[in-house]
Amino acid sequence: MAKALKDQVLELLSHHKTGTLATIRDGKPYSRFMMFYHDELTLYTATNEHAHKAVDISQNPHVHILLGYDRDSNHEHYVEIEATAEVEESEELKHKFWNEELKAWIPSPDDPEYMLLKLTPKTILYYEKPGKEPQELSL
Repeated sequence: MAKALKDQVLELLSHHKTGTLATIRDGKPYSRFMMFYHDELTLYTATNEHAHKAVDISQNPHVHILLGYDRDSNHEHYVEIEATAEVEESEELKHKFWNEELKAWIPSPDDPEYMLLKLTPKTILYYEKPGKEPQELSL
């Protein structure tokens, strides 16, 4: 039996941590690679409060995320996510999603410049493989 679409998306989010986050700056898209973590379909990503993306999001909270696809493995699936970004203030969540991989940018979960972004999906398009029509996950 085929997995439900939500289960396929959650499996992808669990296996693919690095993707792109696009914000709008001066009316133009601006993308950068980020590490993503998730709780169900809500994504989280860490940044520094002085980073451009923090300013971008304060001016326009609409973001686009591209996550998945690894041509060097059997993971051809990927998602395109339109989401709304906001700063997550919870110290508990900041500690939960901080890890050693972030140390180069954020020395500890208690760093006063550490900002956790909460990305709430509005639309998720799941692509089983490049060139195939996507499936839309209703939210």
